[in-house]
Amino acid sequence: MADDHARMRARIRAALEADGCEVCGEGATADEAIELATQHRPDVALLDIHMPGSGIHAAKVISRDLPQTAVVMLTQSGDDEDLFDSLRAGASGYLLKDADPASLPGALRGVLAGEAAMSPSLVTRVLREFQGPRSRFVLRRSSAATKLSEREFEVMELLGQGKSTEEVARHLFVSPTTVRVHVSAVLRKLRVRDRESAFKLLRGDGD
Repeated sequence: MADDHARMRARIRAALEADGCEVCGEGATADEAIELATQHRPDVALLDIHMPGSGIHAAKVISRDLPQTAVVMLTQSGDDEDLFDSLRAGASGYLLKDADPASLPGALRGVLAGEAAMSPSLVTRVLREFQGPRSRFVLRRSSAATKLSEREFEVMELLGQGKSTEEVARHLFVSPTTVRVHVSAVLRKLRVRDRESAFKLLRGDGD
């Protein structure tokens, strides 16, 4: 586990060990979390978000390099951006620190059994994020869409949901410049001058 607050680490360790869990290492930064995970290859990496170096960065690296290690965020942040960035980085759980520590071991065992661990107050936000936008804007596989690569289509779908270029970049873990390059490629392939014309073709209007 990694958290830059020593008291919080001690509290978490006590709750885990009281329920039979083994804590194989403690860190206070993202770099330490990555190093410990690489060394010990634990079943679960329990990470704070706002520790030095970014817990989300650590989650992304651990999820990528150690796919057998489940990543769970334990944080005070109920911010939507932190929540969704964590999930996109590969986290299998997102738990708030104000929850009863005694519930933590059960939540982590659930993750190892293939369940997602998430504070109940956050579940509705996740459903709204992944269901809501599609009810407002959905691109279908029109004839125009077959001209695009999967990534180009994904970029246009996210933009069509009302996301800004910067938001799409964060969602896909690319730079805003890369998003703009994809949009330019789409306009060129579809032979249109602006995004709205591209959206119209991709929705299949007139097909």
